[in-house]
Amino acid sequence: MGYIQEFTRMVTEERNDRTKDLDVLDTHDLVTRVQKEDFEVAQAVEKTVPEIAKAVDLIVEKLQSGGRLIYFGAGTSGRLGVLDATECHPTFGVDRNLVQACIAGGKEAMFVSFENAEDSTELGEQDALTVKVTANDAVVGITASGRTPYVIAALQYAKGEGAATIALVNNLDTPLHVISDVTIAILTGPEALTGSTRMKAGSSQKMVLNLLSTCTMVRLGKVYENLMVDLKPTNEKLRERATSIISLMGDVPRPIAEGALVASHDQCKTAILMIKRKMGRVQAEELIKKYNGSLRKALMSPPGESGMHRAVTDSQIQKAVSESSNS
Repeated sequence: MGYIQEFTRMVTEERNDRTKDLDVLDTHDLVTRVQKEDFEVAQAVEKTVPEIAKAVDLIVEKLQSGGRLIYFGAGTSGRLGVLDATECHPTFGVDRNLVQACIAGGKEAMFVSFENAEDSTELGEQDALTVKVTANDAVVGITASGRTPYVIAALQYAKGEGAATIALVNNLDTPLHVISDVTIAILTGPEALTGSTRMKAGSSQKMVLNLLSTCTMVRLGKVYENLMVDLKPTNEKLRERATSIISLMGDVPRPIAEGALVASHDQCKTAILMIKRKMGRVQAEELIKKYNGSLRKALMSPPGESGMHRAVTDSQIQKAVSESSNS
């Protein structure tokens, strides 16, 4: 089937009968009409939960084996991949290389449109080669059409290397369905503005990327209850959040929480364990490592496991924050 025939079969390229009068509406009605289309997005994502869950399990398996999560996309889809990848380090404290993203046209394409870059299979394969995709990795191709040459080439390369391949698309029966281990097809339907997949399709992709990365990190022990216990306190807001989490989970006043954060070398999990189990930093780190990063399992471990090192007192934690402030 030729590209023109395929193009006309895409749901994302169909005209939306509900929005054919956009240019004659007053501003209030215009905004209302377009906004109503967004109600369909969350419902469309909900229908793909089984596929999203399969993708999460696949990603977790690869990351636990020492691999990475790598996104490939072009245009809006590529930018959304970059956005999700860059948020994982401060949110979950993971290495910056653990979750990566490639966008057609390179870094500059984040700010300037390089629309023809998405048509290059060579660029897709080259970018996959540059980031050194291996069988240990999970690779996600993001494209509303499901037919973007750059993304297809990247996933084909990844599949050839034995990586897990996941497609995030907004159409059925796309070329990516054939080469992907899991296909998440979010049917958001025709856009309010015909073919403008930065709208409903883009919103749905952002929702799914949120689910993929967040649920993966929960499975990897980066979350306790619903708290970001592995966040990196790299700015004032994140430091305040980390202190609040430690205070809440340790059931201690703010000064104690601040001291524990300092004494733990800015490791939220470690600080919580130091307070709850009255142990030193090194011992807390060892206990967390023993349980593969799971704070819950570390907290539930037998009391005898906390006797290897000298315990710390609240006053010692307060002293640590005082010394840090004066240094």
